Amino acid sequence: MHYRVGFPSLPVIALVVSTSVFQFGCASMQSHDRLATEVQATSRVGGFPAAIAQLDATATTVEDRAALLYNLERGELLRLNKQYAESTESFLKADAKVQTWEDAAKSNPTKLMGLVGASLVSERLAVYEGQDYEKVWLTTRLALNRLAQGDLDNARVDLKRTHEREAVIAEFRSSETLAAEEEAKKKGATTGTKELNGYPVESLNDPEVTKLKNGYQNALSHYLAGFVYEVLGETGLAAPGYRKAIELRPGMGVLEEGLRGLDGRTSFGQKRAQKMTDVLFVIEAGNAPARKPRGFTVPIPGRNGIKTVSISYPVIDNSNDAPLGAISIGGKSFKLDNVVDVNVMARRALKDAMPGMVVRSVIRAIAKSEMQEQLSKNGGMFGAIVGIVAAAATEGADDRMWRMLPGRVYLARGHVPAGLHRLDVDGRSAPVDVNIDGQYALVALRIYDGVIIPSEVASFGRLAAAPATVGSDKPVAKKPSSPPAVKKPSKPVPEPVATTPKSSTPTKH
Repeated sequence: MHYRVGFPSLPVIALVVSTSVFQFGCASMQSHDRLATEVQATSRVGGFPAAIAQLDATATTVEDRAALLYNLERGELLRLNKQYAESTESFLKADAKVQTWEDAAKSNPTKLMGLVGASLVSERLAVYEGQDYEKVWLTTRLALNRLAQGDLDNARVDLKRTHEREAVIAEFRSSETLAAEEEAKKKGATTGTKELNGYPVESLNDPEVTKLKNGYQNALSHYLAGFVYEVLGETGLAAPGYRKAIELRPGMGVLEEGLRGLDGRTSFGQKRAQKMTDVLFVIEAGNAPARKPRGFTVPIPGRNGIKTVSISYPVIDNSNDAPLGAISIGGKSFKLDNVVDVNVMARRALKDAMPGMVVRSVIRAIAKSEMQEQLSKNGGMFGAIVGIVAAAATEGADDRMWRMLPGRVYLARGHVPAGLHRLDVDGRSAPVDVNIDGQYALVALRIYDGVIIPSEVASFGRLAAAPATVGSDKPVAKKPSSPPAVKKPSKPVPEPVATTPKSSTPTKH
Protein backbone atom coordinates (compact mmCIF):
# COMPACT_ATOMS: atom_id res chain seq x y z
CA MET A 1 0.00 0.00 0.00
CA HIS A 2 1.48 3.37 -1.02
CA TYR A 3 0.55 6.87 0.00
CA ARG A 4 1.33 10.17 -1.63
CA VAL A 5 -0.31 12.47 0.83
CA GLY A 6 0.12 16.22 1.04
CA PHE A 7 -0.45 17.89 4.38
CA PRO A 8 -0.03 21.30 6.01
CA SER A 9 3.37 22.63 7.03
CA LEU A 10 4.95 21.55 10.30
CA PRO A 11 4.20 24.82 12.17
CA VAL A 12 0.54 24.53 11.21
CA ILE A 13 0.32 20.92 12.36
CA ALA A 14 2.15 21.63 15.60
CA LEU A 15 -0.12 24.58 16.29
CA VAL A 16 -3.29 22.59 15.59
CA VAL A 17 -2.19 19.65 17.75
CA SER A 18 -0.94 21.68 20.69
CA THR A 19 -3.91 24.04 20.60
CA SER A 20 -6.36 21.13 20.48
CA VAL A 21 -4.73 19.34 23.39
CA PHE A 22 -4.89 22.35 25.68
CA GLN A 23 -8.06 23.99 24.38
CA PHE A 24 -10.30 20.94 24.35
CA GLY A 25 -8.53 19.27 27.26
CA CYS A 26 -9.55 16.06 28.92
CA ALA A 27 -13.29 16.67 28.68
CA SER A 28 -13.36 16.18 24.93
CA MET A 29 -11.22 13.06 25.25
CA GLN A 30 -13.39 11.30 27.81
CA SER A 31 -14.63 7.87 26.78
CA HIS A 32 -18.38 7.85 26.18
CA ASP A 33 -18.28 4.07 26.29
CA ARG A 34 -17.01 4.24 29.86
CA LEU A 35 -19.63 6.83 30.87
CA ALA A 36 -22.50 4.90 29.25
CA THR A 37 -21.40 1.67 30.92
CA GLU A 38 -21.31 3.38 34.32
CA VAL A 39 -24.73 4.99 33.81
CA GLN A 40 -26.25 1.65 32.80
CA ALA A 41 -24.73 -0.02 35.85
CA THR A 42 -26.20 2.70 38.07
CA SER A 43 -29.65 2.24 36.52
CA ARG A 44 -29.58 -1.44 37.45
CA VAL A 45 -28.56 -0.82 41.05
CA GLY A 46 -30.09 2.54 41.92
CA GLY A 47 -32.84 2.86 39.34
CA PHE A 48 -33.34 5.30 36.50
CA PRO A 49 -33.50 8.45 38.68
CA ALA A 50 -29.98 7.73 39.96
CA ALA A 51 -28.77 7.08 36.41
CA ILE A 52 -30.28 10.37 35.21
CA ALA A 53 -28.61 12.22 38.10
CA GLN A 54 -25.26 10.64 37.26
CA LEU A 55 -25.57 11.65 33.61
CA ASP A 56 -26.67 15.17 34.55
CA ALA A 57 -23.60 15.57 36.76
CA THR A 58 -21.38 15.25 33.67
CA ALA A 59 -23.10 18.16 31.90
CA THR A 60 -21.61 21.12 33.75
CA THR A 61 -22.04 23.87 31.14
CA VAL A 62 -24.83 25.24 28.98
CA GLU A 63 -23.03 23.80 25.96
CA ASP A 64 -22.86 20.36 27.60
CA ARG A 65 -26.58 20.43 28.36
CA ALA A 66 -27.39 21.28 24.75
CA ALA A 67 -25.15 18.54 23.28
CA LEU A 68 -26.72 15.96 20.98
CA LEU A 69 -25.46 12.80 22.63
CA TYR A 70 -26.22 13.99 26.17
CA ASN A 71 -29.84 14.68 25.22
CA LEU A 72 -30.21 11.40 23.33
CA GLU A 73 -29.07 9.40 26.36
CA ARG A 74 -31.03 11.55 28.79
CA GLY A 75 -34.21 11.38 26.71
CA GLU A 76 -34.08 7.59 26.65
CA LEU A 77 -33.50 7.33 30.41
CA LEU A 78 -36.45 9.67 31.04
CA ARG A 79 -38.59 7.60 28.68
CA LEU A 80 -37.73 4.44 30.61
CA ASN A 81 -38.72 6.31 33.77
CA LYS A 82 -42.08 7.15 32.11
CA GLN A 83 -41.36 10.89 32.19
CA TYR A 84 -42.62 11.34 28.65
CA ALA A 85 -42.92 15.13 28.64
CA GLU A 86 -39.37 15.57 29.98
CA SER A 87 -38.10 12.88 27.62
CA THR A 88 -39.68 14.66 24.67
CA GLU A 89 -38.10 17.92 25.80
CA SER A 90 -34.62 16.33 25.74
CA PHE A 91 -35.30 14.66 22.40
CA LEU A 92 -36.39 17.99 20.91
CA LYS A 93 -33.10 19.57 22.01
CA ALA A 94 -31.28 16.74 20.28
CA ASP A 95 -33.53 17.11 17.26
CA ALA A 96 -32.57 20.79 16.96
CA LYS A 97 -28.93 19.69 16.55
CA VAL A 98 -29.87 17.16 13.87
CA GLN A 99 -31.94 19.76 12.05
CA THR A 100 -28.86 22.02 11.98
CA TRP A 101 -26.95 19.14 10.41
CA GLU A 102 -29.76 18.63 7.88
CA ASP A 103 -29.69 22.30 6.91
CA ALA A 104 -25.93 22.12 6.32
CA ALA A 105 -26.26 18.86 4.39
CA LYS A 106 -28.78 20.50 2.05
CA SER A 107 -27.21 23.95 1.68
CA ASN A 108 -23.46 23.42 2.14
CA PRO A 109 -22.61 19.70 2.16
CA THR A 110 -18.88 20.28 1.57
CA LYS A 111 -18.74 21.91 5.00
CA LEU A 112 -19.51 18.50 6.52
CA MET A 113 -17.02 16.60 4.35
CA GLY A 114 -13.76 18.42 5.08
CA LEU A 115 -10.52 16.65 6.05
CA VAL A 116 -9.24 19.63 8.06
CA GLY A 117 -9.74 20.99 11.55
CA ALA A 118 -10.73 18.48 14.20
CA SER A 119 -10.39 15.46 11.91
CA LEU A 120 -6.75 16.42 11.24
CA VAL A 121 -6.05 16.00 14.94
CA SER A 122 -8.52 13.40 16.26
CA GLU A 123 -11.90 11.91 15.38
CA ARG A 124 -12.97 12.47 18.97
CA LEU A 125 -12.52 16.24 18.74
CA ALA A 126 -15.07 16.56 15.95
CA VAL A 127 -18.57 17.67 16.99
CA TYR A 128 -20.74 14.58 17.36
CA GLU A 129 -23.38 14.67 14.61
CA GLY A 130 -24.95 11.32 15.47
CA GLN A 131 -24.94 8.10 13.50
CA ASP A 132 -27.36 8.21 10.61
CA TYR A 133 -29.54 5.48 12.11
CA GLU A 134 -29.63 7.49 15.36
CA LYS A 135 -30.98 10.52 13.48
CA VAL A 136 -33.82 8.36 12.16
CA TRP A 137 -34.41 6.71 15.54
CA LEU A 138 -34.74 10.13 17.14
CA THR A 139 -37.90 11.15 15.28
CA THR A 140 -39.28 7.62 15.73
CA ARG A 141 -38.66 7.92 19.47
CA LEU A 142 -40.46 11.26 19.49
CA ALA A 143 -43.43 9.63 17.76
CA LEU A 144 -43.56 6.82 20.35
CA ASN A 145 -43.48 9.39 23.16
CA ARG A 146 -46.36 11.30 21.54
CA LEU A 147 -48.38 8.10 21.19
CA ALA A 148 -47.79 7.22 24.85
CA GLN A 149 -49.30 10.63 25.67
CA GLY A 150 -52.23 10.15 23.27
CA ASP A 151 -50.92 12.79 20.84
CA LEU A 152 -51.73 11.14 17.52
CA ASP A 153 -51.40 14.26 15.38
CA ASN A 154 -47.85 15.17 16.46
CA ALA A 155 -46.84 11.52 16.16
CA ARG A 156 -47.93 11.71 12.53
CA VAL A 157 -45.79 14.83 12.04
CA ASP A 158 -42.72 13.16 13.57
CA LEU A 159 -43.09 10.08 11.37
CA LYS A 160 -43.44 12.24 8.27
CA ARG A 161 -40.23 14.03 9.27
CA THR A 162 -38.54 10.65 9.67
CA HIS A 163 -39.02 9.92 5.99
CA GLU A 164 -37.90 13.41 4.98
CA ARG A 165 -34.78 12.97 7.11
CA GLU A 166 -33.99 9.68 5.40
CA ALA A 167 -34.05 11.46 2.03
CA VAL A 168 -31.57 14.10 3.24
CA ILE A 169 -29.24 11.41 4.60
CA ALA A 170 -29.39 9.42 1.36
CA GLU A 171 -28.51 12.45 -0.78
CA PHE A 172 -25.70 13.59 1.49
CA ARG A 173 -24.07 10.16 1.86
CA SER A 174 -24.14 9.65 -1.90
CA SER A 175 -22.25 12.91 -2.41
CA GLU A 176 -19.89 12.17 0.48
CA THR A 177 -18.96 8.74 -0.90
CA LEU A 178 -18.03 10.24 -4.26
CA ALA A 179 -15.98 12.96 -2.55
CA ALA A 180 -14.15 10.42 -0.37
CA GLU A 181 -13.28 8.26 -3.37
CA GLU A 182 -11.91 11.27 -5.23
CA GLU A 183 -9.91 12.37 -2.17
CA ALA A 184 -8.42 8.90 -1.70
CA LYS A 185 -7.49 8.74 -5.38
CA LYS A 186 -5.86 12.18 -5.23
CA LYS A 187 -3.87 11.26 -2.12
CA GLY A 188 -2.85 7.91 -3.56
CA ALA A 189 -4.23 6.05 -0.56
CA THR A 190 -5.75 2.59 -0.73
CA THR A 191 -8.43 2.35 1.90
CA GLY A 192 -10.37 -0.41 3.54
CA THR A 193 -10.23 -2.75 6.50
CA LYS A 194 -8.21 -5.34 4.58
CA GLU A 195 -5.18 -3.04 4.96
CA LEU A 196 -5.55 -3.13 8.76
CA ASN A 197 -3.55 -5.97 10.21
CA GLY A 198 -5.83 -7.99 12.50
CA TYR A 199 -9.07 -6.02 12.08
CA PRO A 200 -12.09 -8.36 12.52
CA VAL A 201 -13.50 -7.79 9.04
CA GLU A 202 -15.95 -10.65 9.53
CA SER A 203 -17.96 -8.43 11.89
CA LEU A 204 -18.50 -5.94 9.04
CA ASN A 205 -18.91 -8.50 6.26
CA ASP A 206 -21.44 -10.60 8.16
CA PRO A 207 -24.35 -11.50 5.79
CA GLU A 208 -26.77 -9.85 8.24
CA VAL A 209 -24.80 -6.62 7.78
CA THR A 210 -24.29 -6.73 4.02
CA LYS A 211 -27.91 -7.57 3.20
CA LEU A 212 -29.17 -4.36 4.82
CA LYS A 213 -30.23 -1.87 2.18
CA ASN A 214 -28.38 0.85 4.07
CA GLY A 215 -27.27 1.73 7.58
CA TYR A 216 -29.98 4.19 8.57
CA GLN A 217 -33.48 3.05 7.54
CA ASN A 218 -35.37 0.62 9.75
CA ALA A 219 -38.59 -1.33 9.36
CA LEU A 220 -40.06 -0.15 12.68
CA SER A 221 -40.21 3.50 11.60
CA HIS A 222 -42.06 2.70 8.39
CA TYR A 223 -44.42 0.12 9.89
CA LEU A 224 -45.25 2.52 12.71
CA ALA A 225 -46.01 5.20 10.11
CA GLY A 226 -48.33 2.77 8.33
CA PHE A 227 -50.07 1.96 11.61
CA VAL A 228 -50.59 5.64 12.52
CA TYR A 229 -51.92 6.45 9.05
CA GLU A 230 -54.27 3.47 9.30
CA VAL A 231 -55.56 4.62 12.68
CA LEU A 232 -56.20 8.05 11.20
CA GLY A 233 -58.11 6.50 8.28
CA GLU A 234 -55.45 7.50 5.72
CA THR A 235 -55.17 4.10 4.05
CA GLY A 236 -53.59 5.60 0.94
CA LEU A 237 -50.58 6.61 3.05
CA ALA A 238 -50.64 3.53 5.28
CA ALA A 239 -49.97 1.13 2.40
CA PRO A 240 -46.61 2.71 1.37
CA GLY A 241 -45.47 2.61 4.99
CA TYR A 242 -46.21 -1.11 5.32
CA ARG A 243 -44.71 -1.76 1.89
CA LYS A 244 -41.44 0.01 2.75
CA ALA A 245 -41.17 -1.93 6.01
CA ILE A 246 -41.41 -5.20 4.05
CA GLU A 247 -38.76 -3.97 1.62
CA LEU A 248 -36.38 -3.21 4.49
CA ARG A 249 -37.06 -6.45 6.37
CA PRO A 250 -38.45 -9.09 3.99
CA GLY A 251 -39.86 -12.38 5.21
CA MET A 252 -41.40 -11.02 8.41
CA GLY A 253 -45.00 -12.25 8.80
CA VAL A 254 -46.20 -9.30 10.87
CA LEU A 255 -44.97 -6.82 8.26
CA GLU A 256 -46.50 -8.73 5.35
CA GLU A 257 -49.86 -9.07 7.08
CA GLY A 258 -49.85 -5.35 7.80
CA LEU A 259 -50.07 -4.66 4.08
CA ARG A 260 -52.06 -7.74 3.06
CA GLY A 261 -54.82 -7.21 5.62
CA LEU A 262 -55.08 -3.42 5.31
CA ASP A 263 -58.19 -3.30 3.12
CA GLY A 264 -60.02 -5.85 5.24
CA ARG A 265 -59.20 -4.14 8.53
CA THR A 266 -60.29 -0.71 7.30
CA SER A 267 -63.48 -1.72 5.50
CA PHE A 268 -66.73 -0.19 6.77
CA GLY A 269 -68.23 -3.59 7.49
CA GLN A 270 -65.23 -4.77 9.48
CA LYS A 271 -65.18 -1.65 11.64
CA ARG A 272 -68.88 -2.01 12.46
CA ALA A 273 -68.42 -5.67 13.37
CA GLN A 274 -65.13 -5.30 15.27
CA LYS A 275 -65.51 -6.69 18.80
CA MET A 276 -61.85 -6.82 19.91
CA THR A 277 -59.03 -4.28 19.91
CA ASP A 278 -56.46 -4.38 17.11
CA VAL A 279 -53.22 -4.25 19.12
CA LEU A 280 -49.71 -3.51 17.86
CA PHE A 281 -47.01 -4.77 20.24
CA VAL A 282 -43.58 -3.10 20.09
CA ILE A 283 -41.16 -5.15 22.17
CA GLU A 284 -37.65 -3.79 22.75
CA ALA A 285 -34.89 -5.86 24.29
CA GLY A 286 -31.32 -5.31 25.40
CA ASN A 287 -29.12 -2.30 24.70
CA ALA A 288 -27.38 -0.84 21.69
CA PRO A 289 -23.81 -2.11 21.19
CA ALA A 290 -20.62 -0.32 22.16
CA ARG A 291 -17.81 0.89 19.94
CA LYS A 292 -14.60 -0.47 21.47
CA PRO A 293 -11.28 1.15 20.41
CA ARG A 294 -8.55 -1.30 19.37
CA GLY A 295 -5.09 -0.70 17.96
CA PHE A 296 -4.08 -2.02 14.54
CA THR A 297 -0.80 -1.72 12.63
CA VAL A 298 -0.70 0.27 9.40
CA PRO A 299 2.31 0.94 7.13
CA ILE A 300 2.93 4.62 6.36
CA PRO A 301 5.73 6.44 4.48
CA GLY A 302 8.35 8.32 6.49
CA ARG A 303 11.51 10.23 5.69
CA ASN A 304 13.56 7.05 6.01
CA GLY A 305 11.16 4.77 4.16
CA ILE A 306 8.05 2.81 5.09
CA LYS A 307 7.38 2.32 8.77
CA THR A 308 4.61 0.67 10.72
CA VAL A 309 2.47 2.60 13.18
CA SER A 310 -0.37 1.60 15.48
CA ILE A 311 -3.69 3.37 14.85
CA SER A 312 -6.84 2.95 16.93
CA TYR A 313 -10.09 2.04 15.17
CA PRO A 314 -13.51 1.22 16.62
CA VAL A 315 -14.77 -2.36 16.68
CA ILE A 316 -18.34 -3.53 17.34
CA ASP A 317 -18.72 -7.10 18.55
CA ASN A 318 -21.62 -9.26 17.40
CA SER A 319 -24.59 -9.54 19.75
CA ASN A 320 -25.06 -12.80 21.64
CA ASP A 321 -28.53 -11.96 22.99
CA ALA A 322 -31.02 -14.81 22.73
CA PRO A 323 -33.96 -14.03 20.40
CA LEU A 324 -37.47 -13.59 21.78
CA GLY A 325 -40.23 -15.96 20.70
CA ALA A 326 -43.78 -14.95 21.61
CA ILE A 327 -45.96 -12.61 23.62
CA SER A 328 -49.03 -13.89 25.49
CA ILE A 329 -52.02 -11.77 26.52
CA GLY A 330 -55.75 -12.29 27.00
CA GLY A 331 -55.48 -16.03 26.46
CA LYS A 332 -53.76 -15.53 23.10
CA SER A 333 -50.18 -15.95 21.97
CA PHE A 334 -48.57 -13.94 19.16
CA LYS A 335 -45.28 -14.69 17.42
CA LEU A 336 -42.64 -11.98 17.76
CA ASP A 337 -40.78 -10.95 14.60
CA ASN A 338 -37.37 -9.30 14.97
CA VAL A 339 -37.80 -6.31 12.65
CA VAL A 340 -34.80 -4.24 13.82
CA ASP A 341 -31.37 -5.28 15.08
CA VAL A 342 -29.50 -2.17 16.25
CA ASN A 343 -26.25 -4.15 16.57
CA VAL A 344 -26.40 -5.04 12.88
CA MET A 345 -27.33 -1.46 11.94
CA ALA A 346 -24.42 -0.10 13.99
CA ARG A 347 -22.00 -2.47 12.27
CA ARG A 348 -23.37 -1.49 8.86
CA ALA A 349 -22.91 2.19 9.76
CA LEU A 350 -19.32 1.45 10.81
CA LYS A 351 -18.68 -0.53 7.62
CA ASP A 352 -19.86 2.41 5.52
CA ALA A 353 -17.75 4.86 7.55
CA MET A 354 -14.50 2.87 7.56
CA PRO A 355 -13.07 4.00 4.17
CA GLY A 356 -13.21 7.68 5.12
CA MET A 357 -12.04 6.87 8.64
CA VAL A 358 -8.97 5.05 7.31
CA VAL A 359 -8.07 7.92 4.94
CA ARG A 360 -8.26 10.48 7.75
CA SER A 361 -6.32 8.35 10.23
CA VAL A 362 -3.50 7.68 7.75
CA ILE A 363 -3.22 11.39 6.93
CA ARG A 364 -3.06 12.12 10.66
CA ALA A 365 -0.46 9.42 11.25
CA ILE A 366 1.82 10.73 8.50
CA ALA A 367 1.46 14.31 9.69
CA LYS A 368 2.11 13.45 13.33
CA SER A 369 5.05 11.22 12.43
CA GLU A 370 6.59 14.09 10.48
CA MET A 371 5.96 16.43 13.40
CA GLN A 372 7.65 14.08 15.87
CA GLU A 373 10.68 13.67 13.61
CA GLN A 374 11.08 17.43 13.23
CA LEU A 375 10.55 18.13 16.93
CA SER A 376 13.09 15.46 17.81
CA LYS A 377 15.57 16.88 15.31
CA ASN A 378 15.16 20.51 16.39
CA GLY A 379 14.36 20.11 20.07
CA GLY A 380 16.30 17.03 21.06
CA MET A 381 14.88 14.78 23.75
CA PHE A 382 12.46 17.46 24.99
CA GLY A 383 11.08 18.00 21.50
CA ALA A 384 10.64 14.27 21.01
CA ILE A 385 8.73 13.96 24.28
CA VAL A 386 6.46 16.88 23.38
CA GLY A 387 5.69 15.30 20.01
CA ILE A 388 4.93 11.90 21.50
CA VAL A 389 2.68 13.36 24.22
CA ALA A 390 0.77 15.54 21.76
CA ALA A 391 0.25 12.67 19.32
CA ALA A 392 -0.80 10.23 22.03
CA ALA A 393 -3.19 12.72 23.62
CA THR A 394 -5.07 13.31 20.40
CA GLU A 395 -5.14 9.83 18.87
CA GLY A 396 -7.84 7.32 19.69
CA ALA A 397 -10.92 5.80 18.14
CA ASP A 398 -14.21 7.64 18.53
CA ASP A 399 -16.45 5.51 20.78
CA ARG A 400 -19.45 7.87 20.87
CA MET A 401 -22.80 6.18 20.24
CA TRP A 402 -26.38 6.37 21.55
CA ARG A 403 -25.96 3.55 24.04
CA MET A 404 -29.35 3.62 25.79
CA LEU A 405 -31.19 2.55 22.64
CA PRO A 406 -32.54 -1.03 22.66
CA GLY A 407 -30.51 -3.76 21.01
CA ARG A 408 -33.41 -5.35 19.12
CA VAL A 409 -37.02 -4.52 18.33
CA TYR A 410 -39.76 -7.11 17.82
CA LEU A 411 -43.29 -6.60 16.52
CA ALA A 412 -46.49 -8.60 16.91
CA ARG A 413 -50.06 -7.69 16.08
CA GLY A 414 -53.44 -9.22 16.73
CA HIS A 415 -56.92 -8.76 18.19
CA VAL A 416 -57.26 -8.82 21.98
CA PRO A 417 -60.45 -8.55 24.10
CA ALA A 418 -60.85 -5.22 25.87
CA GLY A 419 -60.00 -5.20 29.56
CA LEU A 420 -57.14 -5.72 31.99
CA HIS A 421 -54.72 -8.46 30.99
CA ARG A 422 -51.58 -10.07 32.25
CA LEU A 423 -48.80 -9.87 29.67
CA ASP A 424 -46.00 -12.43 29.29
CA VAL A 425 -42.99 -12.50 26.99
CA ASP A 426 -41.52 -15.99 26.67
CA GLY A 427 -43.00 -16.86 30.07
CA ARG A 428 -41.69 -13.70 31.75
CA SER A 429 -44.52 -11.60 33.23
CA ALA A 430 -44.81 -7.84 33.15
CA PRO A 431 -44.93 -6.31 36.66
CA VAL A 432 -48.33 -4.71 35.94
CA ASP A 433 -51.46 -5.68 34.03
CA VAL A 434 -52.13 -3.73 30.84
CA ASN A 435 -55.46 -2.14 30.02
CA ILE A 436 -56.55 -2.86 26.43
CA ASP A 437 -59.29 -0.65 25.03
CA GLY A 438 -60.45 1.09 21.86
CA GLN A 439 -60.50 0.15 18.21
CA TYR A 440 -56.70 0.29 18.00
CA ALA A 441 -54.04 0.12 20.70
CA LEU A 442 -50.27 0.27 20.83
CA VAL A 443 -48.45 -1.58 23.61
CA ALA A 444 -44.75 -0.70 23.79
CA LEU A 445 -42.45 -2.26 26.35
CA ARG A 446 -38.75 -2.62 27.04
CA ILE A 447 -37.05 -5.67 28.50
CA TYR A 448 -34.23 -4.06 30.48
CA ASP A 449 -31.84 -6.18 32.51
CA GLY A 450 -34.33 -9.04 32.31
CA VAL A 451 -37.29 -7.00 33.61
CA ILE A 452 -40.29 -5.95 31.50
CA ILE A 453 -40.94 -2.20 31.63
CA PRO A 454 -44.23 -1.34 29.87
CA SER A 455 -44.97 2.14 28.53
CA GLU A 456 -48.41 3.71 28.76
CA VAL A 457 -50.89 1.90 26.49
CA ALA A 458 -52.04 4.15 23.65
CA SER A 459 -55.71 3.56 22.71
CA PHE A 460 -57.53 5.04 19.73
CA GLY A 461 -61.15 4.97 18.57
CA ARG A 462 -64.05 2.93 19.94
CA LEU A 463 -65.15 -0.63 19.45
CA ALA A 464 -68.50 -1.23 17.76
CA ALA A 465 -69.94 -2.63 20.97
CA ALA A 466 -69.15 0.55 22.91
CA PRO A 467 -71.42 3.60 22.80
CA ALA A 468 -70.22 5.82 19.98
CA THR A 469 -70.04 9.59 20.06
CA VAL A 470 -71.87 11.12 17.12
CA GLY A 471 -70.07 13.77 15.11
CA SER A 472 -66.61 12.69 14.06
CA ASP A 473 -65.16 9.72 12.26
CA LYS A 474 -61.63 10.64 13.31
CA PRO A 475 -60.23 8.25 15.95
CA VAL A 476 -60.02 9.83 19.39
CA ALA A 477 -56.89 9.16 21.41
CA LYS A 478 -57.83 8.05 24.89
CA LYS A 479 -55.88 9.52 27.74
CA PRO A 480 -53.50 6.84 29.05
CA SER A 481 -54.57 5.56 32.41
CA SER A 482 -52.27 4.30 35.10
CA PRO A 483 -52.32 0.52 35.43
CA PRO A 484 -53.61 -1.16 38.58
CA ALA A 485 -51.70 -2.83 41.36
CA VAL A 486 -48.11 -3.76 40.69
CA LYS A 487 -47.19 -7.40 40.85
CA LYS A 488 -43.87 -8.13 42.50
CA PRO A 489 -41.37 -9.04 39.76
CA SER A 490 -38.87 -11.87 39.99
CA LYS A 491 -36.00 -9.32 40.25
CA PRO A 492 -35.83 -5.63 41.25
CA VAL A 493 -37.23 -3.18 38.72
CA PRO A 494 -35.54 0.22 38.24
CA GLU A 495 -38.28 2.27 39.90
CA PRO A 496 -39.70 5.23 37.98
CA VAL A 497 -40.17 8.50 39.85
CA ALA A 498 -43.56 10.17 39.81
CA THR A 499 -43.23 13.64 38.38
CA THR A 500 -45.50 16.43 37.31
CA PRO A 501 -45.53 16.26 33.49
CA LYS A 502 -44.41 19.32 31.61
CA SER A 503 -46.05 20.28 28.38
CA SER A 504 -43.84 19.33 25.47
CA THR A 505 -42.90 21.87 22.86
CA PRO A 506 -44.50 21.13 19.49
CA THR A 507 -42.08 20.39 16.69
CA LYS A 508 -41.66 23.25 14.21
CA HIS A 509 -41.94 22.52 10.51
